Amino acid sequence: MSETTYLAQGPRTAIRPFTRADADEFTARARESRELHHPWLFPPASPDTYAAYAEVLIEDPARAGFLVCERNGTAGSGADGAIAGFININNIVMGGFRCGALGYGGFAHATGRGLMSEGLGLVLGHAFGPLGLHRLEANIQPGNAGSIALVRRAGFRLEGFSPDFLLIDGAWRDHERWAITADMR
Repeated sequence: MSETTYLAQGPRTAIRPFTRADADEFTARARESRELHHPWLFPPASPDTYAAYAEVLIEDPARAGFLVCERNGTAGSGADGAIAGFININNIVMGGFRCGALGYGGFAHATGRGLMSEGLGLVLGHAFGPLGLHRLEANIQPGNAGSIALVRRAGFRLEGFSPDFLLIDGAWRDHERWAITADMR
């Protein structure tokens, strides 16, 4: 992956949009990470499900999808540009609201290395800069300690609790509401 395609770069990671050509690597990483993600998240694990998923992120103006990629062949990646995880901004509303809802997941090979923290920082800079957003929200199941730790490190504040908020894995799940605004960074 050429550095010129990155939207933002940090010392160890960079972010770029999803492409249709990422299907093989993304789905292989998702399959390797099933145990890590269950029961919180179910990213696409086949080329067909990836194609539908990526198409929405690429074409829908109310969504922005970012791949968090390793830079400079950092330990464990095997190559510069390896996908460490993903961060999506969904339900983007502009006008007086200028808000979006985050969805994200790190892949097993990148766990515990701080790559998603750095990547989230890059996404926040892009969201509050070029995208022109004012607020981002993350709705997280209370038992998902890793996800809560990620947003807490990034400066999000806990704003509330939503019972039966999202249908995940066949059941309505409670979620904590975390948020950050541009002026909090």
